[in-house]
Amino acid sequence: MFHTYVLIVSNGNFYIGYTKDLRKRFHNHVNGLVYSTKTKLPVVLVYYEACINEYDAIKRERYLKSGPGRKFIKYRIRYYLNKITPGAS
Repeated sequence: MFHTYVLIVSNGNFYIGYTKDLRKRFHNHVNGLVYSTKTKLPVVLVYYEACINEYDAIKRERYLKSGPGRKFIKYRIRYYLNKITPGAS
């Protein structure tokens, strides 16, 4: 089982990735062991999806990094985003 996941990093941007072990990967992000996010701590896991195989996880990650994919994420977590930044859509 693979997971595609979305983090919000300290500057408010999304970090989107995929992994085989979500708990371990998130632990590595939180502890500054991931090069891409170690200078953007703290990170918050806001969304994840399970995929049957790695190919599907990679395809989903690519979609979520696209314009329509980012719009999808913002829609899916809109209530969370409104809670942390009132007035955001």
